[in-house]
Amino acid sequence: MEDQILKIEDIYVPMKRRQTLDPVAVEAIAESMLEVGQRQPIQVRQDGERLVLVEGLQRLEACKSLGEDTIVGLLVRSRRR
Repeated sequence: MEDQILKIEDIYVPMKRRQTLDPVAVEAIAESMLEVGQRQPIQVRQDGERLVLVEGLQRLEACKSLGEDTIVGLLVRSRRR
């Protein structure tokens, strides 16, 4: 798996995941991103035509708060149930 540059607007965040948003963490991550950049990619999976966030909500929101249009991410495969 290789890091990819993803458009933030193309990433869907499920409601269940949104409930875990921590504004304090988002602010701290945004400050860190300004100083050293994004250290760890977010994880998304393909769901038809859209990308669904799997991991990295705080990083995604931090990039949004900084006015970024893109974010570094990994495309992962969804698990079969």
